[in-house]
Amino acid sequence: MLVASFSDLVGQRTLITSSHRYMGPAIAEAFRTVGADVVADERPLVAADAPQQLIDDVSAGGDIDVLVANLGVPAVVVPITEMDDADWLSMYDELVHPLMRLCRAALPRMIERGRGAIVAVTSSSPLRPIRNASAYASARAAQNALITSIGVDVERHGVRVNAIAQNYIANPTYYPPELTATERFQTHLARSVPAGRLGTPDETAQLALFLASAASGFFAGRIIPLDGGWSA
Repeated sequence: MLVASFSDLVGQRTLITSSHRYMGPAIAEAFRTVGADVVADERPLVAADAPQQLIDDVSAGGDIDVLVANLGVPAVVVPITEMDDADWLSMYDELVHPLMRLCRAALPRMIERGRGAIVAVTSSSPLRPIRNASAYASARAAQNALITSIGVDVERHGVRVNAIAQNYIANPTYYPPELTATERFQTHLARSVPAGRLGTPDETAQLALFLASAASGFFAGRIIPLDGGWSA
């Protein structure tokens, strides 16, 4: 029997975007714990040239072995009949375009070297209807489709690209304590999530380690739900 190990991540240069928010802190800590060479970056990535500049800056200190594209912003929640262009476009400017540009910038060198991994933290929200969240859910769906397509394109080059499609994971961006402590939310949680609880950022971080490691060598363009069964 083979037992998964993250020893292959020791010394691996790992870039984590938006490391100060969403899943960034937990993922950065997990990679440091297993001995990866972590570059935790906090810069905004909305500007068209920002992702390329980030990859160039980090690569100047050594090739990037693992890119964790951690992108999360508060969802626009508004009925489609009241949606304006700014609300709609903001979800794509924050979530979709930076992910494409990060992959576009990081992949050439990974392909040239014949190894590397990209792990995107996305969402399972497109897998099940959510009221009045059309902009957010469609942007997350675009992320998932992008990762699927890129993943199967680059697998033959020895590069793995996969995504963690999460929901109901405790974090201040989507599930702040002032929300989760309410009786209404707890009732909703018990009714909607088969696991009956919120997931933890550490659970996301452990899955990120797996997808970045050689243990996930047979995964290509996979969108892995992590939501306590909510999207099942």
